[in-house]
Amino acid sequence: MEKECKVARTGCIGTCSVGPAVLVEPGDYLYQSVTPDKVREIVRDHIVLGLPVKDMLYKNEAYFQKQHRLVLRNAGKIDPSRIQDYISAGGYSALAKCLATMTPQGVIYEVVTSGLRGRGGAGFPTGQKWSLVARSHNTPKYIVANLDEGDPGVFANRTLAEADPHAIIEGMLIAAYAIGAEKGYIYIRSEYPLAIQTLQKAIAQAKAMSLLGEKILETSFKFDLELRFGAGAFVAGEETAILASVEGRRAMPRPRPPYPANSGLWQKPTLIQNVETLANIPLIVQNGGHWFSKTGTPKCTGTKCFSLTGKISNPGLIEVPMGITLREVVFDIGGGVPDGKKFKAVLVGGPSGGCLPETLLEIPIDYDSLTKVGAIMGSGGIVVIDEDSCMVDTARFFTEFCVDESCGKCTPCRAGLARLKEVFDKITHGQGEMSDIATLEKSGVYIRDASLCGLGQTAPNPVITTLRYFKDEYVKHIVEKQCVAGKCFKTRDEEELE
Repeated sequence: MEKECKVARTGCIGTCSVGPAVLVEPGDYLYQSVTPDKVREIVRDHIVLGLPVKDMLYKNEAYFQKQHRLVLRNAGKIDPSRIQDYISAGGYSALAKCLATMTPQGVIYEVVTSGLRGRGGAGFPTGQKWSLVARSHNTPKYIVANLDEGDPGVFANRTLAEADPHAIIEGMLIAAYAIGAEKGYIYIRSEYPLAIQTLQKAIAQAKAMSLLGEKILETSFKFDLELRFGAGAFVAGEETAILASVEGRRAMPRPRPPYPANSGLWQKPTLIQNVETLANIPLIVQNGGHWFSKTGTPKCTGTKCFSLTGKISNPGLIEVPMGITLREVVFDIGGGVPDGKKFKAVLVGGPSGGCLPETLLEIPIDYDSLTKVGAIMGSGGIVVIDEDSCMVDTARFFTEFCVDESCGKCTPCRAGLARLKEVFDKITHGQGEMSDIATLEKSGVYIRDASLCGLGQTAPNPVITTLRYFKDEYVKHIVEKQCVAGKCFKTRDEEELE
């Protein structure tokens, strides 16, 4: 008896360490590290005979059991190049519901009720931001979707665009209807060629089906969308820097107020949202704000996507409910530190995040809890650090990154970070003094409190947290001229050879 089988290319399901991966449905059977020979066996035994090949299946059950996939609901399950696949999975039904049965105010009410906070890092209430733009009488209004994602080791937004581009587009359409915008831009860094290609095709398909342009779904609603490319500057993730770049100027932040909600693109009201935030919107509209608010915590609802990297057994892209503990993420989902090494720290929030010791692994992942211990949610980067790493060298590395990425517009960031780097160079080359610790502490606080934008305000976090939780390593470097990991005290020539 012949069986019909559809083979489709999909986006990444998140199991980065065991690719190529093959998902067989129905049943969600995930095969890992698939080779051409293994494909033959899967087809013969599973597809033809209905007998799953157990020894090839993905074996880390906890990796998915503790996740709650809302934003990544379609990742790895649909062909991102086919709008028909998105529609068959319920796509664009939320937009149809908006246009047929809801007022713009009703849409905003559901977003406010959901408690959704911006997933770009700051965590500003999404519904409140929408309300501010909607109340403005100045026109035209714009929407900008932030897909810049400049943190090293972070790839959640890129993966979302490559795996489910129409979720971003539908979220933008609903937002446009709610605030009264007729034009939108997806701001994406040019280093994401596959994401760009996928989005370009998705936009073209949406236009061909009258889901973008004039008279969307045979209504009076109209909205057009195009891509804008960034050159890859880390500072371009800041919302006012994005605006400058979209307008064709250098991506440099400006003081606020005025805020983009009142004076954004070309001094017009502009809604700027991270693409992960927008991908939640169709679900909120379709199921209601109260439904969404039941996931996560009362003050931090929903889920968050994280790029789990570093010294971890199961690296990859995960989506977890707000409120889950760092220990659950690192040891249950991530499988802990490989090769029998001991866990030392976890960096939460990317290069501007905080380095937290094992004693803080029980804290819940939410905006307020992370801020209290010196970390940030950021764009969703979690880097696990093992016993072979030096925390002084780690703080030095991220400081150098921020020095390179600073736009140089404000003195605290430009000069202050350069000063931190000078002190780190002294300490790691055996010339440090105990007074350098105080210099790092005072300078870090000054840079954090006086910088113009989020880059400078968060750049000292790795320095401040390593001093708070791993000061003994700084003292050992300065007093004993020793590095526990053997990373420091190399000559300039040795560093250049590396």
